[in-house]
Amino acid sequence: MGILNRKATSNLARSVAHRREDNNRVRFLTEEEEKKLRDIIFEKKWTAHLPELDVAINTGLRKGSQYALRWDMVDWKSRELHIPNTETKNGEPLHVPLNDAAITALKVAFEAGGGKGRVFKSKKTGDPLENGRHWFDDAIVLAKLRDFHWHDLRHTFASPVCG
Repeated sequence: MGILNRKATSNLARSVAHRREDNNRVRFLTEEEEKKLRDIIFEKKWTAHLPELDVAINTGLRKGSQYALRWDMVDWKSRELHIPNTETKNGEPLHVPLNDAAITALKVAFEAGGGKGRVFKSKKTGDPLENGRHWFDDAIVLAKLRDFHWHDLRHTFASPVCG
């Protein structure tokens, strides 16, 4: 952006080495781990964030796409999310079917946030949430889940456990 705005002449980040991803790693929540995670969320009174967890587990959305969700992307009648190409990693629009659990989570978020603008908002400030790090990372540690990250919720969605 700086180059486009003529505020910079080169991208200094270009020389930073990229971290290699292990594409062979497939991690998902077992039923027991999901129960532990939900118990911690209730114990720590983070229940306002359950819709975020439930949408992630039941749609397989990437974190960025999920937290960019706006209410105009939710099609209640067809039970789908219509995510434009500007909100996806690969620049292609997504049409994501919604199961009963995802619909229920979205209804809870709708009631909590008023149904305008972004789907996931701060309970304290009403500002849109950018990600779930402020509660999710702590919940993972407290639930004693090893080597588990938000992205693994996508794997949970696609796993036989969720199906």
